[in-house]
Amino acid sequence: MDRDIWTITMQAVHRAARAVPHRGRKLKYPHWLIVAMYLWSVFNDRCLSWACDRTHYGALFRPRKLPSISQFTRRVGEDTFQAILQKVHEQLLSCGVVSQVGYLDGKPIVVSPVSKDPDATRGKISGGFAKGYKLHAFVNEHRRIVVWSVMPLNVAEQSVAMELCPHMPPQVLVMADSNYDSAPLHKQMYETSGTPLLTPLKGQKRVGPDGHHPVTLRQMGPQRREAVELWNAHPDLAKFLLKGRNNVEGVFSVLSVALGLCRLPAFVRRLHRTRRWVGAKIILYHARLLAQERLAAAVAAGAAG
Repeated sequence: MDRDIWTITMQAVHRAARAVPHRGRKLKYPHWLIVAMYLWSVFNDRCLSWACDRTHYGALFRPRKLPSISQFTRRVGEDTFQAILQKVHEQLLSCGVVSQVGYLDGKPIVVSPVSKDPDATRGKISGGFAKGYKLHAFVNEHRRIVVWSVMPLNVAEQSVAMELCPHMPPQVLVMADSNYDSAPLHKQMYETSGTPLLTPLKGQKRVGPDGHHPVTLRQMGPQRREAVELWNAHPDLAKFLLKGRNNVEGVFSVLSVALGLCRLPAFVRRLHRTRRWVGAKIILYHARLLAQERLAAAVAAGAAG
């Protein structure tokens, strides 16, 4: 499986590098090599200097020439590098099936409680508090991470979701947990992409048998009123639809267990480096998912034949 994942990743890197124009003199170390070296280091959970040592390559990937540590570090910080990574993400994402349903959720990525990283903040996680960052992701029903952002751990999920709204696919049903139940977020999603939002209602157990007070209903806006009406008229249907949120939990589980994205290594600090590291992990996740789907399709075709 590792070979399949790396083959898919390298094919996407080469296509992306060709799609990003380069102006100026011919480079001794091409852009695709710098991106591949970085993804190789992330694939193995190692730092940038590790990728510049020839002994750390094997049968899967063995470049002929390697830049020095200073050259590699400088090239990783260039805009062209980031543009190619974005292209790779878009290519692997486009291999998935279009979905009309999606899920919003956040996943903490913690650092040491005594870390001096000025961008990492303390925030609430399951079972207590921690220091670090949070991955905010919109995942479709085919387990693709369509839109994502990494922010300090104390930034509210609703605030990040409002920033992600303009980048979400239009007219899909978005489901999330009660942390996202916010009248402004319902309104923002509907206005930017015609997207309805379904969440468990905050304070639902405190609502009387006749539902919300008329003044409360009027103030919350038409988008959230539709969600309230659905919960009042068809609670079983709403609960059934929300069961699909297990999809995003499965995605986060794979990122944590298979790709090691649960705690940042000591050499990944500051927000821009964390975003770059998480973005590389998401690229590898999509390559892994595509490899699994191709294998399943080949097995099914063999069985049918």
